Amino acid sequence: MDINYSVWAAIALMHFVAVVSPGPDFAVVLKQGLQKGLKPALWTSFGISMGILLHVTYSVLGISLLIKTTPWLFSTLLYIAAAYFIYIGFSALKSKAPTNDDTKNNESEAVLTSSKWYKSFMLGFLTNGLNPKATLFFLALFTVAIPASSSLHAKIFYGLYLALATLVWFCFVSYVSNIKKIRKAYQTHGYWFDRFMGLVLIIMAILLLFT
Repeated sequence: MDINYSVWAAIALMHFVAVVSPGPDFAVVLKQGLQKGLKPALWTSFGISMGILLHVTYSVLGISLLIKTTPWLFSTLLYIAAAYFIYIGFSALKSKAPTNDDTKNNESEAVLTSSKWYKSFMLGFLTNGLNPKATLFFLALFTVAIPASSSLHAKIFYGLYLALATLVWFCFVSYVSNIKKIRKAYQTHGYWFDRFMGLVLIIMAILLLFT
């Protein structure tokens, strides 16, 4: 396998900057961790890493070139993603202050939600898979940063690294969001956080459409 370590280091640095920057992926994982608990946040993180593999797959297969040379295809993806983020955002804006009963039932609700792993997984997968910025990132990565002369095995290796590194980062975010003091504060005032994150997602969607 012709792994170029300088290329790998460059990819790792670019990815680190991209993944730690606040964005839709970070917003949904943090919200899942604070609102629903550790397991849903971890499943969302796993879904995001599978979204990364989706981008890697079409990049390795050359579909990224098709998207790059077919503006209407990318525009369609852009509008779908914006609509999805706006939908999530408005759902979060509807968050209400918890009642005493809500606080008492919080733990049981978290257990109930954690059993619906597929919903958390799909939230992460769709959030990343439909994100045009992620598409642009991988277009740049596989057409500029990774040499065209790289073998298929090397490209697959780089892609798997990106997915794994993403999973590790968001699992870390999931655990941090489940620290007792943080979760306790969220149970009382978390609806303000939900509304704020909803507003952030809507703003991101608008920026996607106009930038």
